Amino acid sequence: VLALLLLLCPPPSPACPAACRCALGEVDCSERGLREVPWSLSANTSALWLSHNFITVLGPRSFPALPGLRLLSLAHNRLELIHGQALLGLGALQELDLSHNLLTVLTPETFLPLTSLGTLNLGSNRLGELEPGVPGALPQLRALLLQDNPWVCSCGILPLWRWLSHNREKVREKSLLLCRVPEQLNKYPIMAFGDESFRQCQETSLSSQHYIAFFIIGPFSFIASIFFCTFMGSLIVFYHSLRRESQCWRRPRICRGH
Repeated sequence: VLALLLLLCPPPSPACPAACRCALGEVDCSERGLREVPWSLSANTSALWLSHNFITVLGPRSFPALPGLRLLSLAHNRLELIHGQALLGLGALQELDLSHNLLTVLTPETFLPLTSLGTLNLGSNRLGELEPGVPGALPQLRALLLQDNPWVCSCGILPLWRWLSHNREKVREKSLLLCRVPEQLNKYPIMAFGDESFRQCQETSLSSQHYIAFFIIGPFSFIASIFFCTFMGSLIVFYHSLRRESQCWRRPRICRGH
């Protein structure tokens, strides 16, 4: 009887969030007014669309364990912050779309779990700078999109420019990487800079060895100056003492008077 019941009753279907549409491992939660990532997702989810919602923050472990997830889209949300441990458990992810959000800062730690990521879209955010460690944390990265961000083209962008220059084949839409600040460089292509553009930054930049030397020389010079002043003061006192004794020897009446 039990065997017959198992044959007649189909196995339960994988979980699907109430606000989403699910089919063959693909979950579409776009335009559902969501403010956070739904947790009732099947472990065999391979594609997850969360675009055009109202998600503002991805906190620690924002996603359930999704070992088969290959594509994740969070485009057109209101993302302002992504925690360093927000993407844990997404090691199989190959494509991540974070475009059209409000991101201003990203850290390499956030992307370390994404060891299989090949495409990262950060276009149309509010990024003024980007640590080169962010794309550097993705060993399989083949395509990076950074267009339509308000890039600040000062000395702070030098590390990113170096990474872009050595990884041109990975940068999509290179012509759309434009400076926003300072005003005189507004809409100037970042990839059009050359080494000479950052010569002043390189000349004024200090290495860690310089700072170590300053920390060593600074206290040493301070102590040396104290000893020098003490020594010079002692010499002056000694000189005046000898001079007084010489005067006393020549004119004893003067010393008796004092």
